[in-house]
Amino acid sequence: MANAPAAAAVVEALAADVREQSRMEFRHSMIEMVTPVCASLDEAGAHLLRHRRAVADAARTVGVCLVAVGATPVAEPEMTVTGNPRYKAIAEHYGRIVDDPAVCGCHVHVGVPDRELAVQVGNHLRPWLPVLQALTVNSPVHAGTDTGHASWRAMQLDRWPGLGPSPWLASADDLDRTVAVAVASGIMLDESLVLWHARPSAVYPTVEVRVADVCPTAADALLLTGLVRALVATAIDDIAAGRFAPPITDHAVRAAHWNAAHQGLTDTLLDVRQERARPAWDLVADLAGTIGPALDRSGDRPVVEAGLARLRAEGTGTDRQRRVLADVGDVASMLAAASRWTVDG
Repeated sequence: MANAPAAAAVVEALAADVREQSRMEFRHSMIEMVTPVCASLDEAGAHLLRHRRAVADAARTVGVCLVAVGATPVAEPEMTVTGNPRYKAIAEHYGRIVDDPAVCGCHVHVGVPDRELAVQVGNHLRPWLPVLQALTVNSPVHAGTDTGHASWRAMQLDRWPGLGPSPWLASADDLDRTVAVAVASGIMLDESLVLWHARPSAVYPTVEVRVADVCPTAADALLLTGLVRALVATAIDDIAAGRFAPPITDHAVRAAHWNAAHQGLTDTLLDVRQERARPAWDLVADLAGTIGPALDRSGDRPVVEAGLARLRAEGTGTDRQRRVLADVGDVASMLAAASRWTVDG
């Protein structure tokens, strides 16, 4: 079994309106799907499910399957990058670091009025991003075997120097200085490669959260979207009230992210506010309590609470993959199951 370098053919097979929202990514086996700007979770969910089902149908017409997993569990026969000049420049600059197989994430943008506020929002998000990561792990298998990590995607991306935990930043000017140092050192090829777990978008008036593996179902992606939107709204409330982001060391944040990528929700997570390990679902409960007023204000509480209850009952994408592997014992069956989950509502 292997990843199929068929993304170009699949994109070509899409209806024009879906093709406008779909594009080639870094590897020839990857497709990125993008929703338009949405005002509600219902609207976002409808776009997510429609895009996934349309791309899955197009994939079948060219003899392949669409599977939403964070890192490929099988071989990647075509390791060249796609034709985007930016991707070619990245490959030339970073050399053998780019040789890992495909990885796929889920990125959520939330509108923020100005760049200065977006930087402050990022500081407030830092304690909660490892919890979001643990909720969305979906890549335990690599080269046909269980890696022992809940998110192998995160482990692969740790080799990239410009990725990883978001730093604490004093201001937009501080962001610019930090990025300039990274570009001068070569850690970042240019200013566009600010690929932290959360960042002010360089293109849109948004904060972009990019810590999650691609979600196994559209419902899981919608849960992530609701959590991120409520976290951003809560951060804006805290900033308006003069409540500062808690002081958290970079070492603790990095340790918490590794813990989340390794464990998912199966054991403990590092609570960076207290610098101690706690049961994972206790931290999820803290997160839900923190964003409760924002969920009520947006009307998103029913969707988020139902999503968390479903996740607790069914497990993360990693948990689901491991159950199939334990029951059936082969990666092909696991991928067949994941392909069905990909188009679930």
